[in-house]
Amino acid sequence: MQKRKFLTPEEVSRLLTTSLDGPNPERNHCLILMTFLHGYRATEVLRLRLSDIDLHGRQVNVSRIKNSFSTIHPLIIREVRALRAWLRVRKKWAGEDNDWLFISRTGNPLSRQQLYNILTDVSRKGGLSVNAHPHMLRHACGYALADKGADTRLIQDYLGHRNIRHTVRYTASNAARFGEIWRGRTGKKGQQNDPFCKPFPRAECDGELVL
Repeated sequence: MQKRKFLTPEEVSRLLTTSLDGPNPERNHCLILMTFLHGYRATEVLRLRLSDIDLHGRQVNVSRIKNSFSTIHPLIIREVRALRAWLRVRKKWAGEDNDWLFISRTGNPLSRQQLYNILTDVSRKGGLSVNAHPHMLRHACGYALADKGADTRLIQDYLGHRNIRHTVRYTASNAARFGEIWRGRTGKKGQQNDPFCKPFPRAECDGELVL
């Protein structure tokens, strides 16, 4: 059986909640949240520097690897709060004067192995059926954007894909994109194209199959 390569929204939410109850909660919560929201690969999130973050302007410089497009993403309010909480704690750690955003208690930049260990530990404590890894969060980001109604081109730009074939997976499996097919307008206000529905007003039919 092929292993699942993404996390569901419920699993991402569980990771975020569980991360607040474990060791180094401010750092780990911020780390997982940013990895998901920006679709970071492991190397990309670990390379984040303080100078990449603009809390006042609420944006972050996203430097992609693998010849992907780099760009600037907005920071949502929840993320700004998580960053501020982490930065308050970070000031008390060794190495707080270096420019790496995510550091260990010894002041060194967080390593890939440490990142994987954090996700494995939080997955286990959160009762997930899979051990999360950074790329599962990246895929979760792509699917979440598709579920929010973002089109393929926008998701491509957001994740930095040069080839749109890497992006199509997210929108191709999103059932919501077909939601309006049987609700298309007939040209008359309030009527539907549902082949099983008489041309009644939307409130009476609402595009449901009437057999």
